Amino acid sequence: MTTGDPAGALPLSSSDRLRLDVFHHLFASIAEEMGACLQRSSFSPNIRERRDFSCALFDREGRMIGQAAHLPVHLGSCPRSVEAARAAVELGPGDAVLLNDPFQGGTHLPDLTLVSPVFLPGDETPSFFVANRAHHADVGGAFPGSMAPALDVHGEGVRVPPIHLVRNGVIERDVLRLLLANMRVPEEREGDLLAQWSTNRLGVERLTALAEEFGAEEARRRGDELIAWTSELTDALLASWPARFDVAFEDELESAAGSFAIRLRVSREKKRVRFDFSATDAAPGSHLNAPLAVAESAVFYCLRALLPAGTPTNAGCLAAIDIVTRPGTLVDARYPASVAAGNVETSQRIVDTILGALVQLEPERIPAASAGTMSNLTFAGERGDGERYTYYETIPGGAGAGPLRRGASMVQTHMTNTRNTPIEEFELLYPARVVALERRRGSGGPGRHAGGDGLRRTLRFLRAVDVAWIAQRQSKGPWGLGGGAPGCSGRARWRAGGTDRWHQLEGAVRLEAGAELRIETPGGGGWGEPAATGPASPPQGS
Repeated sequence: MTTGDPAGALPLSSSDRLRLDVFHHLFASIAEEMGACLQRSSFSPNIRERRDFSCALFDREGRMIGQAAHLPVHLGSCPRSVEAARAAVELGPGDAVLLNDPFQGGTHLPDLTLVSPVFLPGDETPSFFVANRAHHADVGGAFPGSMAPALDVHGEGVRVPPIHLVRNGVIERDVLRLLLANMRVPEEREGDLLAQWSTNRLGVERLTALAEEFGAEEARRRGDELIAWTSELTDALLASWPARFDVAFEDELESAAGSFAIRLRVSREKKRVRFDFSATDAAPGSHLNAPLAVAESAVFYCLRALLPAGTPTNAGCLAAIDIVTRPGTLVDARYPASVAAGNVETSQRIVDTILGALVQLEPERIPAASAGTMSNLTFAGERGDGERYTYYETIPGGAGAGPLRRGASMVQTHMTNTRNTPIEEFELLYPARVVALERRRGSGGPGRHAGGDGLRRTLRFLRAVDVAWIAQRQSKGPWGLGGGAPGCSGRARWRAGGTDRWHQLEGAVRLEAGAELRIETPGGGGWGEPAATGPASPPQGS
């Protein structure tokens, strides 16, 4: 989905353009090294094996200047966390501020974010900030794993406003004890939190060393120039669209209470482009509510995917963009709404809605809908020695086909970018067995280019277990484009040990030893009729 040469748009001399591109990669490499540190030092498989975390760098104003190739839903929303930390507490050298409050810079409660300032020699205020966000397998709440439906945010886990976890290089032990007392498997949570702190310390060290090598002033200036570069490339993309346009699309989220619609209009107002979600439904009592930061991250992701390969990924992507919402809706949650699924499921549907609108402007570049769900599985129980555990995983599906090729099968798509837990590690750590893991052949939508297939996974539990399931596209598969057919919808079923009767899994259930769980994830939508030759038509159901 990317074309062109990003360096060609930069109004600098060739030598300076090259030096700026070097800083682009220097900033990104620091974020990547932070991620490697977090992965290697964390305790939980969700962070260590699945890499459910993200790292990024920010300038003195809290604008993102560099990131690693981690999770789009984390990275696009993380600037709100830095903003909240800067506003809520006084930051000094050696500090680290923890937060997860979805109404104060967070997304959903299991995503714990740690923000640290970077003071260079002579600084009275920070020159930079570093941040990492990691999904913890449990942060308390009514159900193990902190992802099951709850009436409001208080039932989902411990809510942490921006507070000091570390002050002047010393851990606030009282704060840590308070947090761990409200979380299951506290030893694992403590290990992951300390890994996050180590990660930020590494980021601070690397940025300080970079400023020492090149000079603090140049390091700060290059961050500004990188944002300006990306902003210019985004302006060029927007200028390629019609001088006047107003396109719309809507898509739905499934719920036991019915369906909820995300509605979007994209229009141009002079040199700015407006993404207007204000007609989106409210969803009272649903955990599908997403904070505004999640909607912003979806817009950020879709625009970045359309920019030339090699474009620096930073705050410049949204410099010419206005995002409009209506407070209290699915895309702009307000206290005390429950939000567990907003970050994982609603974010995916916001992307589908954006792409459904933008295909009317970029018909030869936008793919059909991908699986459209992170297929979130959480389970918890006790091992044979009585030790408690919690487990969380998102399960891949099929990617939507595009104008150039078929969709990939069994992959994480759009707002997620995690790995799976290896079977050997899974069976070593948990009282469960992987009975089958296979491609769900034929689940991708047919077309000139077929959508990618989802997967089929069967687990057998050796001990009693509490299971929770959050997923979308369980009744209506992802849409196709240009005459391509939709992909198959997903489903999750369970059966008791020694029986043949399968039951639909919805929400949370207690399973006894010997029970099996079978998950089938959606396939991606197909693209084009086999004999079609014209441009893509709008998505089915638009």
